[in-house]
Amino acid sequence: MTVHTTIDSPIGPLLLVGEESAAPGGRTALSWLTTAGQRNAPAIRPDWSHRPAAFAEITRQLDAYFDGELTAFDIPFADSGTGSDFRQRIWDALESVPYGTTTTYGEIARRLGVSRAEVRALGAAIGANPVLIVRPCHRVIGADGSLKGYAGGLERKRGLLTLEGVLQPMLG
Repeated sequence: MTVHTTIDSPIGPLLLVGEESAAPGGRTALSWLTTAGQRNAPAIRPDWSHRPAAFAEITRQLDAYFDGELTAFDIPFADSGTGSDFRQRIWDALESVPYGTTTTYGEIARRLGVSRAEVRALGAAIGANPVLIVRPCHRVIGADGSLKGYAGGLERKRGLLTLEGVLQPMLG
C-alpha cells in the first residue's frame, strides 16, 4: 500500500512517499522524498493513504540528521519505477559519497566508467534521484567547486552542505 506524509524540516516541508510493509521487518520502504516545488516531484494521489505513523523511523532519522546527530541513513528504498539500470548505478554511487564531503560529476563518471558521451545522462540521472537527502545527490558539485543543479533548488543544496560542514554559513 502506498502511503505518504509531509514533515517540516529546516529546508522546508518534505513529502515522504513509500510502500508500507514493503521492507524487511515490516518497515516502510521509501519511494520518494521531495521538497516543496521540486521539479519531477510526485503529486499526492487519491489512492495513497496519509499515514504519518508509517514514517516514524524515517522521520526520526531525518530529524537526527537535521540536528547534526546522524551522518548515515538506514532507510530501505522501494522501487519507484523511475530507475533504469544506468540510473540505478549512478544512484548507488551517490550513496557512497560520505557525509561532510563532496564529489564532482566527473569523478562519478570516472569511477563508474561513464563515457564523455554519457556525462549528460549521468547528470540527468542525478537530477532524477527520487529520494533527496537520504541518497545524497546534494553532495555532487561542479568541477570548479561551484554548486550545480539540484532538483530541490540551489538554496536547499547550500543549506544541506552547510549543515554537513562542507560550506560556511552565509552571513547576513
